[in-house]
Amino acid sequence: MDLLRTPDDRFADLPDWPYEPRYAQVATGDGGTIRMAYVDEGPADAAPVLLLHGEPSWSYLYRHMIPPLVAAGCRVIAPDLVGFGRSDKPASRDDHSYAAHVGWVRELVLDHLGLRDITLFCQDWGGLIGLRVLAEDPDAFAGAVVANTGMPTGEQQMPEAFMAWQRFSQTVEEFPVGPMLQGASLRELSDAEVAAYDAPFPDETFKEGPRIMPTLVPTSTDDPASAANIAAWTSLRAFQGPVMTAFSDSDPITAGGFQPFQTLVPGASGQAHRIVHGGHFLQEDAPEELAAAIIEVVQPTQDKT
Repeated sequence: MDLLRTPDDRFADLPDWPYEPRYAQVATGDGGTIRMAYVDEGPADAAPVLLLHGEPSWSYLYRHMIPPLVAAGCRVIAPDLVGFGRSDKPASRDDHSYAAHVGWVRELVLDHLGLRDITLFCQDWGGLIGLRVLAEDPDAFAGAVVANTGMPTGEQQMPEAFMAWQRFSQTVEEFPVGPMLQGASLRELSDAEVAAYDAPFPDETFKEGPRIMPTLVPTSTDDPASAANIAAWTSLRAFQGPVMTAFSDSDPITAGGFQPFQTLVPGASGQAHRIVHGGHFLQEDAPEELAAAIIEVVQPTQDKT
């Protein structure tokens, strides 16, 4: 597997981002390894909160959520998915698959870091990946906050807004990462913040991950990830840990996506589910409210241990 690595100087002096990266090597599946980057803040023995970003962002998306979570006594882990942020970037789109991303995150979180009693916060592809990891190893997780995401099996009709996004991702000549983050957030990002989202991608050759991810979402039962996601939903139907939904009110792609979680997952019963004012990247629009939701899930879990 041919890998690209973004130069470190691309990440210098980013606004509100004082965090030093840590690194782990995960297996490529062909005998090689990929370097994954992650932020690890807070007490090492504290309750771990796993923040998983999606497409085409990176852990910078969580810059306003990490401080209140650490202040509440949590250990915060915020990885960069393979192909994003400071993590290595496969040079070929063919090296990306749904299963590969699940395996990379599982190896980082469960094998390398050895996390247990995890509270997952996931949005966009962070949910498609993170919920699979949770479903396949539920004993490692204490609970979850699910935001603007889903785990489609190919049995559902995908919204036209998503299908348009999928077509756009494959046809646009230049993949405009920073402007995408602005366009799918309600608040106005500064020029420096937009540039921070562009930082991982010096040129178009670094964007094969963001380019291919929309096509990896199962849109039919013929998709190679369909069966695994159907099995994952069977596991989620038995998950007893607290599961809170925190979807936004202004995202055409994931509107109403909270319903399967609230209806099918036992741990969602009795939770203070939220609809927050925000766009697709609600971490930009409502970070304090999302951090409070995570703390609300973590604290009762701590009380039981």
